[in-house]
Amino acid sequence: MAILITGAAGFIGYHLARRLLSRGDEVVGLDNLNTYYDPQLKAARLERLQGTPGYRHARLDLADRAGVAALFSDVRPTHVVNLAAQAGVRYSLENPHAYVDSNLVGFLNVLEGCRAVQPKHLVYASTSSVYGANARLPFDVHDHAVHPLTLYAATKAANEAMAHAYAHLYRIPCTGFRFFTVYGPWGRPDMSPFKFLTAILEGRPLDLYGGGRMQRDFTYVDDVVEGLVLSLDRPPEPDPSWDATAPDPATSGVAPWRILNLGNSQPVDLMRYIQVFEQKLGRKAVLNLMPMQPGDVVNTEADVRATMAALGYAPSTPLEEGVGRFVDWYLEFYGQQPA
Repeated sequence: MAILITGAAGFIGYHLARRLLSRGDEVVGLDNLNTYYDPQLKAARLERLQGTPGYRHARLDLADRAGVAALFSDVRPTHVVNLAAQAGVRYSLENPHAYVDSNLVGFLNVLEGCRAVQPKHLVYASTSSVYGANARLPFDVHDHAVHPLTLYAATKAANEAMAHAYAHLYRIPCTGFRFFTVYGPWGRPDMSPFKFLTAILEGRPLDLYGGGRMQRDFTYVDDVVEGLVLSLDRPPEPDPSWDATAPDPATSGVAPWRILNLGNSQPVDLMRYIQVFEQKLGRKAVLNLMPMQPGDVVNTEADVRATMAALGYAPSTPLEEGVGRFVDWYLEFYGQQPA
């Protein structure tokens, strides 16, 4: 397969590209290596990819309409995985225009590229943040999610709706995955696991929002990649049981389109998560308990039954093992030693 991965120098994109290359696929990566977080980390990921046979890279901004159109025309990918986005819940409060440029304009350019070349499947990243004000746990794709609490979440909800329109109009099979707090080696410095680890290592106070009473469905990156790989050869079809008078928000009767959760389905107290880091590092965290931040939710938990039924998805990485791999990578990459 010729697979186009946007955001290939990003955290999940890098791991997915490595996995697909290892099984013999041709991968074209797109990434602009922006400075939202340490570009040297992105460059290090990209260097490893470019040293692998079967990989080629396009340094390109997803909002570049002509550039993205030319890339699709040149590559004519059989499959597209859109992982490029302006991420981050809190950053959307500071720089909202970046989310429109990347997540709305950029995603439209991807959809137009798919319209032109008609790939077998478009897989794209959404987020658990779209559940927003929903309080019913676990978060189920069959529940309506129409009350986002941040612009980031709103742009991802818009992506789901945009994909449905293109799936309906142009018969492009589309699967949107709502990711739940992905962590692991080569992870993003703006994510909480990275912040927890660095604060403990450096002996700095660790800002813990919500008074430390929050839970997150931490999901190891290899489990997320497994779900993405399983989906590539399983494009959706219109659901013959879909009822237009009581529409299921996760499927469609008029388009080859679906929404699935990719999570671990085992929420963890933040205090417990920090304890696992403490045990691995042999150091205690200095906690600075903070109030809830705008846009935060107290708990996340993925209902993955639909994902299991559609793909045979089964997350399998225990928390201690996942944190251990993450810590080992960090210490090796940054040249630090545990206590």
